[in-house]
Amino acid sequence: MPYSKIASWSNMYNYLLEETTHSFDYIICPKGEVKAKNVIYEYVREITVKDKIKNKLVDDTSRFNNYMEALDRIINLNLETKFILHIIDNSGIVVPLDTHLKNANIRENFYIQYYYQGFAPLFPKKKADPFLYAIDELFFLTALSYNEYKNFYDDCTFRAKIVHNATNSKLFKRVSSEEKEKLREAQGIKQDEFVFMWCSQDRPKKGLHLILDAYKRVYKNHKGKIKLLIIGINRTIDQEGVEVVGRVPNKELAKYYQMSDVYLFPSLWKEGFGIVLAEALKCGTYCIASKQGGIPEVIGDGKYGVLIENPNMINEWVDEMEKAIHVIRNNKGINPYLDVISERIYDVDDWASKINKYINEVKLYL
Repeated sequence: MPYSKIASWSNMYNYLLEETTHSFDYIICPKGEVKAKNVIYEYVREITVKDKIKNKLVDDTSRFNNYMEALDRIINLNLETKFILHIIDNSGIVVPLDTHLKNANIRENFYIQYYYQGFAPLFPKKKADPFLYAIDELFFLTALSYNEYKNFYDDCTFRAKIVHNATNSKLFKRVSSEEKEKLREAQGIKQDEFVFMWCSQDRPKKGLHLILDAYKRVYKNHKGKIKLLIIGINRTIDQEGVEVVGRVPNKELAKYYQMSDVYLFPSLWKEGFGIVLAEALKCGTYCIASKQGGIPEVIGDGKYGVLIENPNMINEWVDEMEKAIHVIRNNKGINPYLDVISERIYDVDDWASKINKYINEVKLYL
């Protein structure tokens, strides 16, 4: 568990380990600042220059030797124990781990759970068997991703679970109309200004260039009456009606969803889940999103918001953005999808309970 790297899953596991009762006995990870409750840390040593040379000259799997050494230290203290190994989004370690345990003749004492944070199958068919057969149970972010695996590979012998990503309902939540107006005033947004929001990393596959193009066309019809907030980038965008907020800490992000009328999620790749989309839904924002990867499942196949069938086609974004302005204004500023969206949707406490349940189920029969 590389705590030094920030991702949606690391936020979730930090919450599980620090704020709740969890089912973990050991954590193997690089040394970091995070301290979980009621768990023993086994830190991996730092990779040396000698290790890196060996990785290049011998085999690439040796880059995980520091993890195997840490695991062996735990095993040697618990020789008669059976273990559940819960691996999060590190596909490269799976086969070396399986091989390591088999070489030690102890593979039958281990149950490997792998939590995949992507969408599409990880490996080509001809290279997938060592990975697929090394896993006892695979957690998918969406049923759509599970079906991709099931339909792509000839052999899927692992057990499977669907475990959606989640976020904090105490932070990402709806606010009253009065609170929304206060947030907008603090941001310098005019009272009747209609606000679109985009938030992501500044990479082409996140679709900002496409949204800026679509917004330019919409703005011509609503000049001075609409605004686009851009969050997550540091560069300047010189376009009328566009405000670059910059990078925002996660704990500050909720207020931007709450002050916005529409959240735009123009992903141009196969998203595993899209935690920002879940955050926007929880804050009551009207969402327009690409029909890509696991996104349709996150947005309830169109039950919770709008899906763009052809996300590379600018006109579809223009049409839906114009429609959103009309629908929300006619609905007195209220998102019409709110009635079917639970405020506990994608809740991190529910997610934590599910992870504990799926670990403890295995403990009963291992």
